[in-house]
Amino acid sequence: MSRIAMFEGLIFDEENRPLEVGWVGADACYLYDDDGFLRHLDAADVDRQVLRFFKDRVMENKDMAIRSMLEMMGKDDIFTKTSLEYQIAHMDENLEQMLPPQAREMLRSLGFTIVIDAQGNLIDIQTPDLPDIEGLLGPGDY
Repeated sequence: MSRIAMFEGLIFDEENRPLEVGWVGADACYLYDDDGFLRHLDAADVDRQVLRFFKDRVMENKDMAIRSMLEMMGKDDIFTKTSLEYQIAHMDENLEQMLPPQAREMLRSLGFTIVIDAQGNLIDIQTPDLPDIEGLLGPGDY
């Protein structure tokens, strides 16, 4: 159980209706309207599935992702690289950290949506078509 719903505003049902967030005690839940019956789905379970999806995608290109992050940070040392590798390996366990509201709003405006069913199972993650970053100018290229 978690005290936050990490992806608040980005979770939808199969009918493309947004799910609100509620609480059972101190635990956050996504509220799924199942023909008038309001199901309280544990936000931690749903968020963990989404984070696992992202982790799997990053792990497919782990070396390239780490190189890119090191370049963006302007660092190239073994300690930073090890820290990034650890964070990627455990990213699906970090459920107590909220996405900044600006990040959620940006994802929402780009068309990013997460679809779950009435049991809280991840059905689909719809990501926007982003432009190919190959060939875009880097910080030292202009």
